Amino acid sequence: MKTFKQIVRSTPVVRELVLFILRFKSIFSYFSGIIKELTVWLFTSRELSNFSYDLSNLNKQYLISLIAVITGKNFQEIRAYVVELENDFELRSHIEAAVRNSDERHFADQEVRYGRRLGWYVLARATKPKVIVETGVDKGLGSCVLTAALMKNEQDGFPGYYYGTDINPVAGYLLSGNYKKYGEILYGDSITSVKKMDFRIDLFINDSDHSATYEEKEYEIAESKLSRSAIVLGDNAHATDKLLNFALATNRKFVFFQEKPHKHWYPGAGIGVAYKA
Repeated sequence: MKTFKQIVRSTPVVRELVLFILRFKSIFSYFSGIIKELTVWLFTSRELSNFSYDLSNLNKQYLISLIAVITGKNFQEIRAYVVELENDFELRSHIEAAVRNSDERHFADQEVRYGRRLGWYVLARATKPKVIVETGVDKGLGSCVLTAALMKNEQDGFPGYYYGTDINPVAGYLLSGNYKKYGEILYGDSITSVKKMDFRIDLFINDSDHSATYEEKEYEIAESKLSRSAIVLGDNAHATDKLLNFALATNRKFVFFQEKPHKHWYPGAGIGVAYKA
């Protein structure tokens, strides 16, 4: 009697069918978790874009290590800032209430998950910027995270201010209450808004129109307004090389952090960082 392997080897149709099943099994082993997460998300989330999620624990460790290298701080100090944000229950309560009371509540999840914005917060805490500019704010989750960092910085004796820009007149609705004392939203085209700025920018975050051409133009306009030690973050660096090119053209270092979401189907975006060594 022929063995299973002999049958597979001698019968082309059977061989191809078995190999197909084995390949499918291999694929499913990688994606079964994602399928489960996608199914849960479809029935529990209200988000249509700018998905929110936590980072995996290992991913957070990589983020902490990367920011420690960029800022020249030790790992423990950077990790303390991560813990600080995660334990900021006043901020979480503010965001939850703002979502609950907003007309946009049907398009946002009430559970607060920061994702890569955790890195934004830590950079703001570690470098103590006087001025932060974020282009493209959506509902304002980043706005709240960054103004929360500025609030802490002021308590440490380092005051600062946040400017968000967005073409959508209802963008940034989460930025209210005490957090609005530390920043504001400028409505209109982001490039036009940045052009009008007559102050030095210490932390610049590109998160507006994600076309490569627009992104490139933002960096071009922002360059002359950056302070000597300014850090530039790109929210689209996983999709274009524009921040890398900007860093190379302006004698800056460039690094990239890839998100690994925790229990979410989205593969994650990342943080591109251009900075002076």
